[in-house]
Amino acid sequence: MNAPLPSCHFPGSCEEAGDERGVRRFREAGDLTLDRKHRDGRVDDRWLGLSPCEFALLWRLAEQPGERVTAGQLLSEVCLVTFGTACGAVPEEIAGARAKLAAAGLAQLIGGEPAGGYVLDVPSASGLIRPG
Repeated sequence: MNAPLPSCHFPGSCEEAGDERGVRRFREAGDLTLDRKHRDGRVDDRWLGLSPCEFALLWRLAEQPGERVTAGQLLSEVCLVTFGTACGAVPEEIAGARAKLAAAGLAQLIGGEPAGGYVLDVPSASGLIRPG
């Protein structure tokens, strides 16, 4: 008898939570789970409805949580190459992502840096999954 195939719907439900190419599907930042397949984020069982650019910006910030990423870096690394769609200005896209995070009680997740740029502000005890 064949064993059922594992379901990779939620983080931790597969050994590496990646696809057949080894690309990570999920990134977690505190209570936020980013899902590359759905190109959206969720808090508990509630999807945020992120735009492709908002998702890409959060995915990039979650790559190096706690580290400042400048608007210029985000523009060149994310907005110019994201899913074949044009992004607005980085501050506008960040504002949209913050508004959706605020509706889920996570307004503080994206921080601004005095020197310019943005940081994903995740407590170290959050169980953050760093990309492998």
